[in-house]
Amino acid sequence: MKMFLAFWLFCLFAFFLTACKKEIDFDFHEIEPVVVIEGRVTNEGASVVITHSRLVTDSVHPHCLQGAVVAISDNENTIILPYDATSDSYRSPVAGKAGKTYQLSVDFNGRHYEATAMMPPAASILSADFYWMSMLDERMLVYELWAIDPYPEERTYYWYRIDRISHHPHFQGKRKTEPYRWGVLDDRGCPPGRVFLDMISASEKMMDKDEEEHWKAILYDGDSITCQLMTIDRSVYDYFSSLRAGQSGGANPRSNISGGCLGYFSAGSITRTDTIVFNRSKIKEWKKE
Repeated sequence: MKMFLAFWLFCLFAFFLTACKKEIDFDFHEIEPVVVIEGRVTNEGASVVITHSRLVTDSVHPHCLQGAVVAISDNENTIILPYDATSDSYRSPVAGKAGKTYQLSVDFNGRHYEATAMMPPAASILSADFYWMSMLDERMLVYELWAIDPYPEERTYYWYRIDRISHHPHFQGKRKTEPYRWGVLDDRGCPPGRVFLDMISASEKMMDKDEEEHWKAILYDGDSITCQLMTIDRSVYDYFSSLRAGQSGGANPRSNISGGCLGYFSAGSITRTDTIVFNRSKIKEWKKE
């Protein structure tokens, strides 16, 4: 009886939430733009993008600001990163090395910014694939990745990015540069010496209905999927964690760069999966090992 009463109280509450609608005008106060620096040095090279903060209503993709002096050093050598028009960033092909500590220095418009980050070793990827997993009478498409933990006796942090290249008619003529999925994780709860990532992609019902609001989440036959996994230090993990948590509220995460700017500086080792060409008919059922 209590459960029945609680159910109807919930329904009544939901009704008032949906029935009582009022348009709210948000008054966004314009503020002076703040410098945003997004820099990283990896085993694939170094890149730094400098932009200005934007209003939440501004949908124009910002270009990298030129005229800065950008340098990365490791206490032995210093590399000046020139502006590269092709990548629209300050860039160097010189690869970083695991175990070294790197310093970022940026001089721009009379201000000096700097940061430090240590580069952990790479996590070698063992396997990556899609599976069907049953959850609460639903079949969910799950992406599962396993890698070797380079620091099995210590807390290790990771950033991942999954990219999708699709030639499906839904995406014709649409510029698609954002990742399919991205996020951060650590090795808490993983088996000793292993890193485990499982990500829910979409439900089988969602894929069958194929509604436009879910196109970005749905994978289609012929889509090419790749994932890059990068080991990062704690400060960068905290930055991206707070960024994800604050995206809906508009809060800015705490930067690890001094000088009064937004953004981050990361030193990390990247590993990449082989490309998976998605074929729904060949997806296997998940089995607990």
